[in-house]
Amino acid sequence: MDFTIVIPARYASTRFPGKPLADIAGKPMIQHVYERSISSAAKRVVIATDDPRIATAAKNFGAQVCMTRADHPTGTDRLQEVVAQLGLGDDELVVNVQGDEPMIPASIINQVAENLSAQALASIATLSEPISDLNVLLNPNTVKVLTDINGLALYFSRAPVPWPREAFNQQQPAQMPQGFAWQRHIGIYAYRAALLNKYVNWSPAAVEQTECLEQLRAMWYGERIHVATALETPPAGIDTPEDLERLLANMAKLH
Repeated sequence: MDFTIVIPARYASTRFPGKPLADIAGKPMIQHVYERSISSAAKRVVIATDDPRIATAAKNFGAQVCMTRADHPTGTDRLQEVVAQLGLGDDELVVNVQGDEPMIPASIINQVAENLSAQALASIATLSEPISDLNVLLNPNTVKVLTDINGLALYFSRAPVPWPREAFNQQQPAQMPQGFAWQRHIGIYAYRAALLNKYVNWSPAAVEQTECLEQLRAMWYGERIHVATALETPPAGIDTPEDLERLLANMAKLH
């Protein structure tokens, strides 16, 4: 199985400007993501950026770089530009690895690509993990996913889906409701290149804009997304300088 990894890396992050170049143990964050990615089974790893500072850093540690436009409305649009630049065929597989996940396990990169390759009905594959904490279930920043018997997504939501009517009928329970295995979505995706080429020509869907979840656009237009339980749970990504400080503190404890 062949697949290409694309690592989007923007300098102009609202909460953490310059995030891809933040130092972690003497290397920029984007280099850690790249090294995790090349340890996977991917045939090629590409860093996609609109900023020459990130491009220079990436080339210095030997990465292939695609310069992309700065005005893409979503990360998926940026991914499609890379697919076009590389001339990938419709059946080729592309895994989007976020540029702010320096500790991502190579195992789940391989897993999501292998799952898509094996799922003829799906044009996208992604991962999830069980939810065991009520606060996580109720947190709107935690995206929940509901699948059918074959692992194909029925819906993604910031709300608890399905809604446990009896448990939540009167008041919020003190512990996780019983009787259903809720799943937290893990934001790593594999795509067929043909899907990306279609995606950029679709208008945003109202459901996507309501939930602020761009994967719902693909479902709205009839595409299927395969979801499997992740072989490993990736550590949280780095969204803020405080997240980086926590990572560095944890790394210091291990040495």
